[in-house]
This record gives sequence, structure tokens and C-alpha cells, in this order.
Amino acid sequence: MSEWLVLAVAMAAACAVVVIVAVVRDRTAPEDDDPSETPDVIEYMTMMIGVVYAIVLGLAIAGVWEARSGAHEYVRAESHALHEISERVRAYPPDARDRIRDDVNAYVGHVVTTEWKSMAEHGRTTERGDRLFERIRADVTDYEPGSDFEAQAYQPLLDQVTAADEARSARAGSIEPTMPGVVWFGLIAGAVVTVGMIFTLQIRRTGRELLLAGLFSILIAFLLFLIWNFDEPYVRGAEESLAPFLQLFPGVKG
Repeated sequence: MSEWLVLAVAMAAACAVVVIVAVVRDRTAPEDDDPSETPDVIEYMTMMIGVVYAIVLGLAIAGVWEARSGAHEYVRAESHALHEISERVRAYPPDARDRIRDDVNAYVGHVVTTEWKSMAEHGRTTERGDRLFERIRADVTDYEPGSDFEAQAYQPLLDQVTAADEARSARAGSIEPTMPGVVWFGLIAGAVVTVGMIFTLQIRRTGRELLLAGLFSILIAFLLFLIWNFDEPYVRGAEESLAPFLQLFPGVKG
């Protein structure tokens, strides 16, 4: 199921529930029920609950957005460091240069075709990915420069290997969802309470009131969808997070 379909279903379901409850409540209300008799304290509590929940939603969205941006930055840093390794080894002899480039391409191909699936399905990187990266490290560190020109390229290559290793470790550490289960429980329960408070104001079946209630529920459903969509950047929006690898290594194969 596509993400857009999930969003459409969630918003439609939230709006439908609110409208149905409002219609049923209006039909079952006693004849002497007066909507204007809503106590002021209920209106105040409804407003305060809405404000508090809006703050919680804002913090949750900011948290998952920051985590998503950080995850994309780890991928960008790793792919950029690997690309720099492939480019800087031009100073080496053809046999060493081709060996390092082949190992970099093999590692990137494994990450793109296999490791990303493991991250999405199992929440971890692969042992083969670790071995392929160690091969790159060994190729770079074990090479003995044969000239001053090669020696000048040696240390920058070591720095790029270190940068790629740090980015890979950070990527592995950012696989888990940002929002724990207890937070999701609070967000969903808060949405139910916030929308449910609408009915304490004795909402009726007028078109204006139903429209506002439906739009309010759709907005909350949309914000919850944003949090869910940003929560696992390596699972949802995988093509976007993989873009740096695909751009810098367009012809790579696993």
C-alpha cells in the first residue's frame, strides 16, 4: 500500500467517524436537549486540551524530522567519503587503483541492493557489508606509497575511510524508530480525546459544524501520518534516502 493511499484512507476514516458520531448523536439526542447550555468550563477544558495536544504534536514532528534529517546526512557523508576514495586513488598505480575502486563499487552495490532491505525488514546492517567495508579499509591502509605523489594522497584517503566508517556506524545506529511505542500510544490516545472533546460542546448536524469537525479530524490524521512517515527514514522514503549513493555511483551493481 502506497504512502499516499495510507494518508487518504486515514484522513477519510477520521472524518467519517466524526461525521457518523455527530449524526448519530444528533438523532438520539432528547427533544429538550439545548446545545447552548454547554458549561463554560467545558469550553475552557476543550481549548486547553487542544493547545496541549498541539504542543505535543509539534514536538513529535520536530523530533522525527530532526532524526530523519540526521539519517539522510549520515548517508550523504558515507556516500561522499566513498566517492572521494574512488576519485583520490587515481594517484595510485593501475592495479591498486582498480582494486580499491572495485571494492568500493562492490560495497556500494551491496548496500543499495541488499543491506537496505535488511535495514528495512530486520532493523540492522549486514555482516557482509561489514566485511566489504573492512576490505576497503585494508586496501587503503595496507598500501605502501611508492612516490612522494602517492604519499601525499595516502593520508587524505585514510581520512576518507575514517569518515565513511563513522557515517556507516551512525547509519546503523539510526535504524530504530524515533518514536517509542508508549509515545505512539499517547499520540493516538490524545487524538481520540481531543476529537472526542468536540462532542462535549454538543455539536449538532448543521453543515458548518460538521464541516469544521471533519476538517479538524482530517488535520489531526494528517499530522499523525507525517510523524509515522518520518519515523523510519530507511523504511519509508527509501528511494530518497538512497539518492546520494545512486547519484554518486550511478552504474553500480550488487
